[in-house]
Amino acid sequence: MEVHKTILDVIGNTPLVRLNKVSQGLKPTVLAKLENLNGHYIRHADDQSLVTMFEDVLDYVPDGSDLKAKLNDRTRAQLLQAMPSLKERAKTLIELIAGSYFIFADRPLEIDPKAAVLLTPENRELIGRLRLALEAVTPWTAETTEAAVRAFAEQNNLKLGAAAQPLRVALTGRTTSPGIFDVLAVLGRAECLARLGDQAP
Repeated sequence: MEVHKTILDVIGNTPLVRLNKVSQGLKPTVLAKLENLNGHYIRHADDQSLVTMFEDVLDYVPDGSDLKAKLNDRTRAQLLQAMPSLKERAKTLIELIAGSYFIFADRPLEIDPKAAVLLTPENRELIGRLRLALEAVTPWTAETTEAAVRAFAEQNNLKLGAAAQPLRVALTGRTTSPGIFDVLAVLGRAECLARLGDQAP
């Protein structure tokens, strides 16, 4: 078994396995990447260790220098707070970095084309009303914001997803992210209300 000195030694070296049965009797060799192994190790890694790996790998990934410039005590704390949710979705460090976009994004957010479709006039109006409902939340936690969004959905005869998805787009610029209530907690009250205000009519 090969033991690597640092995480940087394994970037781009996801194990490959020859699929003998698939290519039996054929000239070409069929190889498969064992990305699920990476995901397994990421999910079981210590959160602080992953933050350190995250920082170490930024010198070697596209746009890493832009993210590195935004690392400070606040964004490191947010990254550590978000890590339990981020690592559940990531198979690689690259996916982990991509998933953290919402922490480092500047306002106004760059909205992904798939997400932009959801910013209809009706949903923008909904985002404005959600912002008003969230203004009253104190203390600002995943639990208290979830309670407020659930109450808002119930009062407006909406399924939770009908409120949560426009909220996700307004806060992250994407249609996928860690759990929306974790996103609310990680970003904090002031940033969330500002991002919601950016997308409200």
